[in-house]
Amino acid sequence: MNIEAMRALTIIFLLFTLSACQKPAATSSSTSALSAADIGKLIFHDVSLSASGKQSCATCHSPEHAHAQANALSVQFGGPLLNQPGTRAVPSIRYLADTPPLGFDEEGTPYGGFNHDGSVDTFAAQAERPLLAANEMANLTRLAVVEKLRKADYAAQFRQVFGETSLDQVDSAFAALSLALERYQSDSPEFQPFSSKYDAYLAGKTQLTDAESRGLKLFNDEKKGNCAACHPSAKREDGRPPLFTDFTYDALGLPRNMEIPANADPNYVDLGLCRSGRSDRASQDSACGKFKVPTLRNVATRQVFFHNGQIKNLRDAVAFYVSRDTQPEHWYPRKADKSVAKFNDLSARYHANVNVEEVPYGGKRGGKPSLSDQEIEDIVSFLRTLNDQ
Repeated sequence: MNIEAMRALTIIFLLFTLSACQKPAATSSSTSALSAADIGKLIFHDVSLSASGKQSCATCHSPEHAHAQANALSVQFGGPLLNQPGTRAVPSIRYLADTPPLGFDEEGTPYGGFNHDGSVDTFAAQAERPLLAANEMANLTRLAVVEKLRKADYAAQFRQVFGETSLDQVDSAFAALSLALERYQSDSPEFQPFSSKYDAYLAGKTQLTDAESRGLKLFNDEKKGNCAACHPSAKREDGRPPLFTDFTYDALGLPRNMEIPANADPNYVDLGLCRSGRSDRASQDSACGKFKVPTLRNVATRQVFFHNGQIKNLRDAVAFYVSRDTQPEHWYPRKADKSVAKFNDLSARYHANVNVEEVPYGGKRGGKPSLSDQEIEDIVSFLRTLNDQ
């Protein structure tokens, strides 16, 4: 049995013991029985679980910033001294509860999975990397995490939920920690509030302004913005509000971001899905340079955009799609021979993976982009209606 299968069985066992062993609700009107999600929230905000003693999950996934980063840095810093840089911008972890595991459709198109590169399939599995990554919370081992958890001021509450012996064995304790984080992010309304103006509009409770209405039309128009091709804006088949992602992957050919320290090495290339640690089709050359399509909910709250944080404002993010091919000199540096170093954050052998077929991509250099400046502004106006209130 492989490690992932063993972890899955551990989580199933914990689910069983949780239902069997959890104590009934307290009789006091001011208190109630704790849940795994309650413990997950405490863990999520606990800086003592990091090697520095100053970093928690909430440090990089700030609730006040739609569970994304709170600053304009391209990458965040972690490690014991908080001086070790990451290699990607921090994604929002809001609205991820319905994310399917990584898979491929009949045409071989990848979809699903967590993180920018789809490296794991569940919130529980996602929890391990930041806790152990040298440039994040920087614990050397699972044991180091569990030892900190045993000393946490909510350790007794942890045992109340998961059992009196739940912190005794390292692997089962770590699995319970991961499960608690999964329950918090899956069950808590704060991670899927659906409280934006657009949600109110879909519910018939408000109207969009003229600019927002024009922006929505352009967003959906296959010959203009065509944003809905990857970021569906209509209600889901079951009537629930849209998630503004189809969970697929795309190679955008982004400009290289020299603010990322790793990029000082010209041989370093972040290849996304094909270097996610997955096997089979995910590791094939055709997957290189592809990153997961994020939700656009709360996109207007972001200060950096895309997986490498190269673009710093929402208008430029929309304009990049539109003018990447018609005005590449605006986005990419020049080579020694004065030609434009297009797609310079991706090895030349993978340039064929970059999406150049779908609108608004494409067009000849110097040609007319699919959106005017005013139309870009209208789409930005619409995107602002996706911010949770």
